[in-house]
Amino acid sequence: MTGPSGPGGPVTRARAGLYLPQIRMDFTAIERRARAAEEAGFHSVWFIDHLAPPGGRGLDMLDAWTVATAVAMRTERLRVGHLVLCAEFRHPAVLAKMAASLDVISGGRLELGLGWGSVPRELTDYGFHDPGPAARAGRLAETIDLLRLLWTGEPVGFDGEHWTLRDAVCRPRPVAGRVPIHLGGAGPRLTMPLVAGRADWWNCPSSAAHRLAELRPSAGAARISVQHPIGLAASSAAREEVVETARRRFGAWGGVIAGTPDEVAAELARERAAGAELFVCQFHDFGTPETIRLFAEEVLPALERPITSKEHGE
Repeated sequence: MTGPSGPGGPVTRARAGLYLPQIRMDFTAIERRARAAEEAGFHSVWFIDHLAPPGGRGLDMLDAWTVATAVAMRTERLRVGHLVLCAEFRHPAVLAKMAASLDVISGGRLELGLGWGSVPRELTDYGFHDPGPAARAGRLAETIDLLRLLWTGEPVGFDGEHWTLRDAVCRPRPVAGRVPIHLGGAGPRLTMPLVAGRADWWNCPSSAAHRLAELRPSAGAARISVQHPIGLAASSAAREEVVETARRRFGAWGGVIAGTPDEVAAELARERAAGAELFVCQFHDFGTPETIRLFAEEVLPALERPITSKEHGE
């Protein structure tokens, strides 16, 4: 995602990711949307990580890691990831092995999104110990440290507050020696210090997108992605219906952007100017190929003004 050098140093270009929560969606539909995103030039596709859909436990939902692996095998260039994996579900050594394996199998296309658990009840209902937010954040910090140690391929001994390893080895190593780590959230006390100290990318949730410029300094050197529910109308005639659909489906999330391609681009351009490089979109129609192509052809080009490294704080 880094381009030629400019007057302010290396420049970056805006990219698009498709947020595709795998709820009530069979794999045929998921594959079709992922392939459409790849054909349209999207950077990545992102799934969710829950044992059952929050707020709808009776609904079907494919496993996060299985569906990401399957999509990686059915695409060639599209990067795959999750927003976000719950670190509490997997021991760090197991996660390191899973991540390195998928990265190698996919030719280096894994993006590792991590979080410390957004649904505490899920942890207790499914038999995971919940030590509370501060301890979960501390466990995630140690998990990230362990991932990077294990990805060296060398024996790792580790005595932390939460995890202990003895001569643990993880091979094969990821293709590039490590996998990019994305941390999501905007909490000033627990999340943003983790972002600044350990993340390659900060994923700003839609609920905090209006504070992106304010929060940017607390992200340190992490690169920025922003997550948005987006209602994208193909024409002015369709605008009212699309806006209403987007607000009905996603209004409680905050950060809904809806309108014609010009209107959506104008909203995202403000975040682009604040340093956002990647826009992770959940569309009003859950990502039909037609909407994916429309975003790629009419919105993304309007965000292609290069941003120098000085502008986004590197």
